[in-house]
Amino acid sequence: MKTLKCEKLKSAEDAIQWIKNGDRLLVGGFGLCGTPFTLIDTITESDHARELTIISNNLGEAGKGLGKLLISKHIKKAIGSYFTSNRDAVKAWKSGELEIELIPQGTLAEAIRAGGAGIAGFYTKTAVGTKLAEGREEREFDGDRYLFVRGIKANVALIKAEKADTMGNLIYSKTARNFNPMMATAADLVIAEVDEIVEVGTFEAEQIVTPHSYVDIIVLNDRYEKIGGEYIERNR
Repeated sequence: MKTLKCEKLKSAEDAIQWIKNGDRLLVGGFGLCGTPFTLIDTITESDHARELTIISNNLGEAGKGLGKLLISKHIKKAIGSYFTSNRDAVKAWKSGELEIELIPQGTLAEAIRAGGAGIAGFYTKTAVGTKLAEGREEREFDGDRYLFVRGIKANVALIKAEKADTMGNLIYSKTARNFNPMMATAADLVIAEVDEIVEVGTFEAEQIVTPHSYVDIIVLNDRYEKIGGEYIERNR
């Protein structure tokens, strides 16, 4: 596949140099769908960025996606909705090696959207009266109780798109879109992993989900091949 000239294109190794120890990272994906595997693997192989706080729906699966980053001891804290699909995450939390902050899935999505929109926080009924409400600010509106939730922002967002054009406009593949577009609005630096780079003008304006102005760095996926809708790691 021909790689077109793109000023934002960098190698994965160069791109992750922008991630620092202790950074907050927004990482796209739902299960393993829409996960920036190449970027995650490259961080796993590096020693320069540890003590990371990962904000993502889940921590991949055992030995896959963010599950690799957990095993390599790069993650200090995970903020998300669903961690029990990865037995390593449960084990690390039980042993005190991993901090976990649970946020209901819809609340997580709205908190990221709010962060990207410059909204400091919002009130929601979700989790009122549960353990997740303990120690949280509550207010009553029209006779109902609501919890206050801060908007979420991060130092860096690692997102996964299907294609970028040479300016950095992004389109996504079906449900692999998930959290990725909103994460692209809520970080100081956005690194987008894509399967293909195409010429400007290839996309119709209505197809573009993430405009190029949100994207700082593009990395081409050169480690995984999509077979039958699933990404399989190539032999290296």
